[in-house]
Amino acid sequence: MLARRKRPIKRLLLVEDEALIALDTEHFLREAGFAVVATVDRAEDAAAVLAAGPVDLVITDMGLADGGSGLDVVRGAGEAGVPVLIVTGACPLDTAEGAIGCLAKPYSRNGLLKAIAAIEARLDGEDGASVPVPPGLVFYEAGS
Repeated sequence: MLARRKRPIKRLLLVEDEALIALDTEHFLREAGFAVVATVDRAEDAAAVLAAGPVDLVITDMGLADGGSGLDVVRGAGEAGVPVLIVTGACPLDTAEGAIGCLAKPYSRNGLLKAIAAIEARLDGEDGASVPVPPGLVFYEAGS
């Protein structure tokens, strides 16, 4: 029997309106081996990045610099077929219109890395038992 091939998450789009959080997150994600294709603070800019090239996962805050909503990012990513992890202070209780999950702020660097690993496992069809879900991460069924 052939082993199932993992679908790796390598290219990330970070959508965050708080500059210090954005810079810190971008830096440690790069150190962890991810390619951050862009870090933006507006839904319109996120849409342009999604249209321009391959992105494996979008990580977005809910409140954005232009007064826009992370839900606009979720919708745009959904149209592009890209999974979204919402990172925000209060995770929406519903399915967040297609996001795969939400990681509550504040989160640790390790917590975000574990969340990405759990999303990757879920996208690869694993049941979740093989990769622990970090505290603060909620999966949405509609987004998976």
